[in-house]
Amino acid sequence: MSDWRTDTRTFLNALIRVPDLELEPFARTAIADDTVWDIAAPVGRLEGREAVLDGLIRPLRRALWRVHRRDEIFFGARNRRDAGGDWVCAVTHYVGVFDRDLFGVRPAGRLAFVRAGEFYRIENGMIVEAKIIIDLLDLMRQAGRYPLPRMLGTEMLFPGPASHDGILPNDPARGEASLDIVEAMIGDLQEFDPETFHSESQTGTHGHWHEDMMWYGPGGIGSTFGWDGFVSHHRAAFLRAFPDRRGGNHFCRIGDGDFAAFSGWPSMTMTHRGDYLGVPATNRAMTLNVMDFYRIADAKIIENWVLLDYVSLFDQMGVDVIARSAAMESHFV
Repeated sequence: MSDWRTDTRTFLNALIRVPDLELEPFARTAIADDTVWDIAAPVGRLEGREAVLDGLIRPLRRALWRVHRRDEIFFGARNRRDAGGDWVCAVTHYVGVFDRDLFGVRPAGRLAFVRAGEFYRIENGMIVEAKIIIDLLDLMRQAGRYPLPRMLGTEMLFPGPASHDGILPNDPARGEASLDIVEAMIGDLQEFDPETFHSESQTGTHGHWHEDMMWYGPGGIGSTFGWDGFVSHHRAAFLRAFPDRRGGNHFCRIGDGDFAAFSGWPSMTMTHRGDYLGVPATNRAMTLNVMDFYRIADAKIIENWVLLDYVSLFDQMGVDVIARSAAMESHFV
């Protein structure tokens, strides 16, 4: 019997690689005519199958020689949020030789792992809606044209789960329990010491995070280990810059097996009141599109993969990171 999650993954992996003459007819088999895809900046909203092919799929196929997907996490479930719907989500890399521009990012003719977070809503086997964040800042780093100050966290490739079981776990009941843990953590995020940024409810015996937690952050932030590393290398700087940030405005929350994920478009609203990654405070109101993917172990969050629409965030600050990067000479060339 066919499974819509497996079928969607099979389709997406083939879509990026089918011969050019077969792309349009193949896309018709699983992308609805009136599909709507929201893509992180600078792409924006794509309405209809042809817009999706022209605005996202073909640019990826052109920019990366012999491009293919390398899924690290892929699962699906019924959306717990009020909007409902059947959704699949993925942490993936588009892998190939980056030898042509992608959305204004200049190449360096080198192997690239273009990380992405993806959510797709499925109806009757067809993709009717999608939200996708492609980490262009990290791609700029890989091309040797990184336009921001050095990251506080560690620059690294997004790994797959340490448990090596992130592809189609297919355990909905355990997925509900995993999502419960993540939602409890979300509910306590606003409770923190404004001086140290520590949260009693997040750590310790009764906290939500495992003592060996790994936090895999996007370009601009980097990855961290342990709660103290998370605070030192990301949270403190972010909360100083955006002290009134509010999150949790999610269109989708799903879980399967030991995994859970959510996304908001936008998820956060905030005011830029402090310097952030080299940009002085603008006091502007801002929004941020967010995707988070989690693995649970011992009833705690042990791994967290994070995708943020930072090209849009910096644009709201008045900084065009794509143009800044394009003006740089690659240190690989």
